[in-house]
Amino acid sequence: MFNIFWEYIRSPLLAMGGHLSKMNKVSVFIDGNNFYHGLKSIYRDSKKMMDFNFEEFINFLIGERDLIDVFYYNAELDKTNNIKKFESQKRFFDKLRDIKKLNLILCKLLKRRIKGTRSYYYVLKEDDIHMAVDMVEGAYEDKFDIAIIVSGDGDFVPAVKSVQKKEKKVENIYFKKSSSRTLKKHCNKSLELNEDLLDKFFGDN
Repeated sequence: MFNIFWEYIRSPLLAMGGHLSKMNKVSVFIDGNNFYHGLKSIYRDSKKMMDFNFEEFINFLIGERDLIDVFYYNAELDKTNNIKKFESQKRFFDKLRDIKKLNLILCKLLKRRIKGTRSYYYVLKEDDIHMAVDMVEGAYEDKFDIAIIVSGDGDFVPAVKSVQKKEKKVENIYFKKSSSRTLKKHCNKSLELNEDLLDKFFGDN
């Protein structure tokens, strides 16, 4: 699997004469909510996000290229709803903050009542727009040559097109269950995250 991914990142890096291209500055944009549910769709409750080694995962995505920065988007859980889950998420966020060059972007979590009941549900807001804006701004400020989107959300297609207008490449890393055919179509390269690949990033971190 690692050999397959090396070929995935290697091909756009090669120039005439077998030398690596200068276009190797990479920024990574991770849709945290999408990633969480993607792992859940594969592992259910057999593995936990806290045990996933994001630092190794990021290094895997980058390969031999130069990492500029990483953006991880999510929102804090409602502390009053479940203190145990809130504290667990807090420890996970603290772990992310320790990763070099990673920026944790916390968005809004809105509580909404289910009509006709006393029950509530939660909606994550502004994560998509933050991610799209950061990616487009990074392209226009020439911060990166390649953007890696870790998400299957087709809503990012307009941002991808905007980034590509600045002659940047976009790679899509996705889970099969939440993948967008349109997003994959508009990205320069794509890779599906499956159990065989992800197993390598669980364990003692």
